[in-house]
Amino acid sequence: MNPTILLLVKAAIAAKPLMELKSLAEAVEKAVPGCFATFAISEQGQPSLRERLSELAEAKTAEIIIVPVMVPMEPGFTAWIKRAVHRWMRTWSGPVPSIHIADAPAHHTENLSMLVASLVASVSSEDITAGVAKLPEASVIPSQKRRVLVCMGGACNDAGAGQLWSHLRAEQERLKLRDVGEGMMSCKTSCLGPCNLAPVLQVWPEGTNYCGVDQSAVDQIIKDHILKGQPLTAFSYPANGKKQRLHEKAVSD
Repeated sequence: MNPTILLLVKAAIAAKPLMELKSLAEAVEKAVPGCFATFAISEQGQPSLRERLSELAEAKTAEIIIVPVMVPMEPGFTAWIKRAVHRWMRTWSGPVPSIHIADAPAHHTENLSMLVASLVASVSSEDITAGVAKLPEASVIPSQKRRVLVCMGGACNDAGAGQLWSHLRAEQERLKLRDVGEGMMSCKTSCLGPCNLAPVLQVWPEGTNYCGVDQSAVDQIIKDHILKGQPLTAFSYPANGKKQRLHEKAVSD
């Protein structure tokens, strides 16, 4: 049985990039006869690596080859993939496929240069300097006091940060949180640091770190911290520079 090829990219959150990934997976299947190819996203976007591994394991996949599709690839990314797989294994109760990691694309410069040559040959005739668009010169600085940062780093994305973000944004719209009380803005961020306590979000200006949260915890944070200015202790962790473990409540939930 041929292995499943799992293309791993850094981020893809819009419909068009996801369609491009689907097309790339289909092209890989044609290039490697008899294989099944799919994709996962390490940081911003779904499906996360954990979600895809669970899906493939549930389907009784025997072997998976993870192919990082990124140039350049961070030196520690292979180590991150291994840690992510091991974190997934701690929560997966069924049989675990054999999992391998392919080389980074930059390790095969000859093939990569041929791809670049093909892209150069396909360039359009449009000269983008022919007309200069008028760019806006001013922007509004939001007046809302509170900022909620949702970490979308690798560990948090694997731990369901995408679903938390969707829930937070839905509640922000439903409750009109931008306009209620002191007002709240929200945004995604890259890694906030405490990966082993994922998923992580921060509320400013207090700088409160909330870790191991789920949608129910987000609802509590909105109710108490955002609307009443009272930070929660059940899911918060002090910024004291020391290693910390998830509270028992977060673990049990």
